Amino acid sequence: KSLFLVESTKIPGGEGGIMSAQLIDGKAISAAVRAEVKARTAEFSARTGVQPCLAAVLVGEDPASRVYVRNKGKACVEAGMLSRQIELPASTSEQELLDLVESLNADDSVHGILVQLPLPDQIDESKVIEAISPDKDVDGFHPVSAGRLLAGQPGFVACTPYGIMKMLDYEKVDIKG
Repeated sequence: KSLFLVESTKIPGGEGGIMSAQLIDGKAISAAVRAEVKARTAEFSARTGVQPCLAAVLVGEDPASRVYVRNKGKACVEAGMLSRQIELPASTSEQELLDLVESLNADDSVHGILVQLPLPDQIDESKVIEAISPDKDVDGFHPVSAGRLLAGQPGFVACTPYGIMKMLDYEKVDIKG
């Protein structure tokens, strides 16, 4: 079971001085969020006739990256989305990867692009991140995506901090202070 603890902490100058601890059940929240995403995907697809598609690109044989990409594909299918997993050898050149990203950017049937990091040494990760269209940058790593976040504009955001914020929001944890 995935449990997180918001620790008791003495807050200098705060009212009452001590916050209480609260367990957060990450698996239960994940199940609720996944059910919501599945319902929203079904509604969107019924309304528009479009089935969202995530293209996940894996370059090389990193075992942890392989598991992560596989799990993203499973999550997409469970949510009613299409998953396109593209596996490239570790010997792939930077230009070959940039060409693939450009073709995915231009493909109207692909709505999100994830290029799994780390990349092999011969590929400049920054160039690849910047090549992904900000409108398809599901990792939220493109400088335009980061700028949209900073400006409070809609766009993709990095999944880990967003997930943490969703868990805290779901549990109504007050993070002000």
